Amino acid sequence: MSREQAPVRDDYRVFYPIPTRWADNDIYGHVNNVTYYSYFDTAANRYLIEAGGLDISDGSIVGYVVNSGCAYHAPVAYPDELEAGLRVDKLGNSSVQYGLAIFRKGEQSAVAHGHFVHVFVARAEDRAVPVPENIRTALEQIRVDR
Repeated sequence: MSREQAPVRDDYRVFYPIPTRWADNDIYGHVNNVTYYSYFDTAANRYLIEAGGLDISDGSIVGYVVNSGCAYHAPVAYPDELEAGLRVDKLGNSSVQYGLAIFRKGEQSAVAHGHFVHVFVARAEDRAVPVPENIRTALEQIRVDR
C-alpha cells in the first residue's frame, strides 16, 4: 500500500457508482491492481459522453490514453460497492489530465487514486487536434486549481 496520504471526497467534483464483479478479484482475494485502470477509464469516458457529448461510435474525434498511474491505499473485494471520483487537473490544447480516486460507497478516504491523460485525436487522420469546444466546456466544469 502507498505511504502517500489518501485523498478525500472533497478533492473530486463528480462521482459515479462502480459495481465490483466477481472477475475483478485476483488470487489474493482482492480487486486486482489493473482493474482500477478500468474503473478510471469508465468514469472519465462516462463523463465525456454524458457531459461533453463525446460520440464514441461515429464521432470524428476520439480520446487516446497516453499516460496513467495509480497509488493504492487499501484493498477492496467483490462484492464491495465502490464510487469513482473524477476531476480535471490539467487542461491543455489537445490533452487533459484527469485526477481520479476510488472510494468504498459512502467512505471519505480513497482506497486508490491516480491519473490518466487523454490526447484528443482526429479518428480519420490519427493526429492530435484541439479539444472540441463541447468537451472543453464540460472539462472546465470539473477543473481544479493545482
